[in-house]
Amino acid sequence: MSSSKMSKAERMRIKLKKTLSFILRHGFLTIMSIVWLVPIVWIVLTSFSTDKGVNIRTFFPKGYTLINYKNLIIGSDTVSQFPNWFKNTFIVAVATCVISTIFVLMVAYAMSCMRFKSRKLLMNLSVTINLFPGVLAMIAVYFVLKNAGLTNSHLGLVLVYSGSAGLGYLIAKGFFDTVPATLREAARIDGASELRIFFQVVIPMSKPIIVYTIISSFLVPWTDFVYAKLILNSGLAKDWTVAIGLYGMLEKSLINDYFAQFCAGGVLVSIPISILFIIMQKFYVEGITNGAVKG
Repeated sequence: MSSSKMSKAERMRIKLKKTLSFILRHGFLTIMSIVWLVPIVWIVLTSFSTDKGVNIRTFFPKGYTLINYKNLIIGSDTVSQFPNWFKNTFIVAVATCVISTIFVLMVAYAMSCMRFKSRKLLMNLSVTINLFPGVLAMIAVYFVLKNAGLTNSHLGLVLVYSGSAGLGYLIAKGFFDTVPATLREAARIDGASELRIFFQVVIPMSKPIIVYTIISSFLVPWTDFVYAKLILNSGLAKDWTVAIGLYGMLEKSLINDYFAQFCAGGVLVSIPISILFIIMQKFYVEGITNGAVKG
């Protein structure tokens, strides 16, 4: 009788412990979600505000209007040239995306499916190089581009973004490791070259990692500010990317007239990426999880 009571009390204690753990865990996640969402909601609301400047007195604007979006898209002036910025960023992002995706997939295939001398050494070196932040090479990269006449050039920006893209091959390699080697061997026996095996055997089976690579390659130039500011330093607003242009609206002399437009620009910039993630979410998650298994 006593042992049954004790076991019942023990079960109640375990149940209470699990309940408290559940409440604490989800309570913490809820608080973190609120902390993460509040600035985003505030920016979206401010983009519709009738106040042009920063309003920190109230969370919700006193009035709502679409004039900030209209001025941003249609009413370009010497300060705000959003259509040009968006076009420049899109061109750079697409070009970088194409080149980087090709580099990453080809390097990943070589490291995963081919065996050659110094393969492991090259893999170790690439991992070691990736440990150092890219900004450490900023000054050297700038002077190389300057001597080549590629500063204040979108081509120079594309070369910077895609130049070392092949070093980010690890996740793609992990995915290619899951492709059965017997399929490649069968194609090789039938006389297929490595190029044909790559395009006709491996690539059709690798849609998730291709989508992941495309999105990752597109995000870097789309959101980057540091390298864009370093290279596009001529002062001509029409050549800037979105990140540089929107940052310029936050100057002390301009912020009271352009902060609401800045928020509107932030919302517009996030829309293409959000749509891309929603459409490609399934492939994106599958690419990360499968690529991380052996990556």
